[in-house]
Amino acid sequence: MIFGWFGKRARRRAPADALFARIADASRRPALYMDGGIPDSFEGRFESLALHMFLVLRRLRELPSPSDDLAQDLTDCCFDYLELGFRNGGVSDIAVPKRMKKIGQMFYGRLQAYGTAFSEADPAALEEALRRNAAPSADAALLADYLRTAQAQLAGYDLDLILEKVTLFPIFCGKEPPDEA
Repeated sequence: MIFGWFGKRARRRAPADALFARIADASRRPALYMDGGIPDSFEGRFESLALHMFLVLRRLRELPSPSDDLAQDLTDCCFDYLELGFRNGGVSDIAVPKRMKKIGQMFYGRLQAYGTAFSEADPAALEEALRRNAAPSADAALLADYLRTAQAQLAGYDLDLILEKVTLFPIFCGKEPPDEA
């Protein structure tokens, strides 16, 4: 009986797992770290993941049901992934819940900060939120342009396309190399 329950849960979460894998891959693109200035550390990778999760969760919130169920499953996948990262990083079983609580507060704080910044009329609000959260040394203007482009691209996707599309996010172009004279 109990094994049947796990099979149903796994089948229900399969689309969210696949979607999360694509989001995580996009958040690990080297240009975000090399050109965007996000630190290549656990914290920096968390910030990049939170940015990409924010964009998809924001779009899912705009779509009709069952996108809300997918958003919850996607969030669960994200936290399972973060928890596994702590455990693989050697964090003890006793310390994991405390770290997960802290990371949850950080994650939802980022979602709120970016949501507020996107709704502001002043484009500098997003850059300020990125400086505060992604990294003080990050190229906030470049990252803000990337996020706005990604948001505009995601706005054209319905639920089926979000689940099927292999590449959800635009390529982060980074800085142009200097012209050689």
